Amino acid sequence: MQIEIHNLTKVYKENRGLLPVRFDVDKGELIAVIGHNGAGKSTLLKMVANWHLPDSGYVMVDGINITNRSVVVRKIGFVPEVPNLFDFFSVEYNFKLFARLFHVPFARIEEILKEFDLLPFRKSKVQDLSKGLRQRVSIGRTLLADPPVLLFDEPTSGLDFEMTREIYRMLHEFHTSGKTIIFTSHRPEEIKTLATRVIMLHRGQMVFDGSPEEYFLSEPYEKLCV
Repeated sequence: MQIEIHNLTKVYKENRGLLPVRFDVDKGELIAVIGHNGAGKSTLLKMVANWHLPDSGYVMVDGINITNRSVVVRKIGFVPEVPNLFDFFSVEYNFKLFARLFHVPFARIEEILKEFDLLPFRKSKVQDLSKGLRQRVSIGRTLLADPPVLLFDEPTSGLDFEMTREIYRMLHEFHTSGKTIIFTSHRPEEIKTLATRVIMLHRGQMVFDGSPEEYFLSEPYEKLCV
């Protein structure tokens, strides 16, 4: 297994969050984490990415505890629903800032700019880009260190049809290249199109773990209709 998630727990004051959740992830899986708003999807991803510290439990990636921050950026790339970019800086300068943080040579920036068709926008401020382009920059930033594990929080939220299709293409491409991917979603078509495995959360608890085919025939789907 590549990722071991051991009883992660995070409870907020309003009694929402994530109750003890445990599952393992094999290399090359493409997992959809689903559930209604407040189910704990984003909380789970943020703890796996070491953005939030759990109240209890831990995460291992390739046998290494991800509390080691210097290891995390080499092992896990996280694309949040709202891009964590510096809006007043150019696309290129954003990449340079994160390249320094990730200890990545600047030559990698040129590769990312070409790979994500961002060369025409390298001098553009992030705040002047469309939502779709900002998402592309956010994904490119995540790929700077070429991590083997990618996490996407609602990757197509607010995107139009064409950009949604482009994100699907990217995720398929990343998966084909051997990367392990976990993404959150509430869209049935996204689950059917992308996922090889579905994990469903409800009120902070894991209520389903299986294939997409099994999920759409399951009792949790019938009752909760995600």
